[in-house]
Amino acid sequence: MTQTAIIKSAPAACLASTKTHANAAPTFTFPPVMPISLPGRRRFALIPSAGTGSRAGGDLPKQYQMIAGRPMLWHTAQAFLASPQIDTVLVVTTPGAQPLVQRFPDGGFDAPKLVEVDCGGDSRHASVAHGLAALRGLGAHDDDWVLVHDAARPGLTPALIARLVGAIEAEGTQAAGGILALPVADTLKRADAAQHIGATVPRDGLWQAQTPQMFPLGLLERALREALLQHRIVTDEASAIEAAGHPPLLVPGALRNFKVTYPDDFALAEAILAQSAQPSEAPQA
Repeated sequence: MTQTAIIKSAPAACLASTKTHANAAPTFTFPPVMPISLPGRRRFALIPSAGTGSRAGGDLPKQYQMIAGRPMLWHTAQAFLASPQIDTVLVVTTPGAQPLVQRFPDGGFDAPKLVEVDCGGDSRHASVAHGLAALRGLGAHDDDWVLVHDAARPGLTPALIARLVGAIEAEGTQAAGGILALPVADTLKRADAAQHIGATVPRDGLWQAQTPQMFPLGLLERALREALLQHRIVTDEASAIEAAGHPPLLVPGALRNFKVTYPDDFALAEAILAQSAQPSEAPQA
């Protein structure tokens, strides 16, 4: 997929003007969000939620299926809405999708700092790129932080967000960003063509990437654009940043922040989210 194809697939409301003059007006039509209260660099959460989640099964995309009495996406967004570190939560849905506040009138999607834009693309790469353009329309700048998070990771908590933000911002103003991740604990096997074990892969130094993945907006925009120009569709933001020559920081995450992918995962997510006492979030090797 080319950059042009991704741009054409985005509704006009999610695309900034292609003019480069400093006074050029963007084409965004949605209203500005609540005033930003945090000092310094702002922090925006971006949740791409346009995927179909076909591997998870069910009649609905997995992010809209119910877990612990709420849509999965509600649990995902709630961690950011409850976090004092986050200014605005942007949810990127499928073009033409029914607004979340109408689809789930009792679902709690009317929070003041939640904004929904229906400009998702046909890949995560496209949806994130469109979401970044939407953030520009909300007044975000190059140096503001963007925390991109999978809609299918409902086990995120405000404490994990604070851990990520604190570790990255402790690196100073020149920090390139980082991600939540876990050191690989299991023995890894590489399969051959017949699905027999072809080799055992050393796990030393290997980490399993999670989200949020937190980067400066301008840097992430440039990295994703470069990936498009090179015809590379990235599956996470960190790989685009790596290719641009910036090594992201690895910040220990938590097992509860796993990605719901297969039908059996719903029961585990339900067990985690339904319990009244929050489990320990200490990193687990």
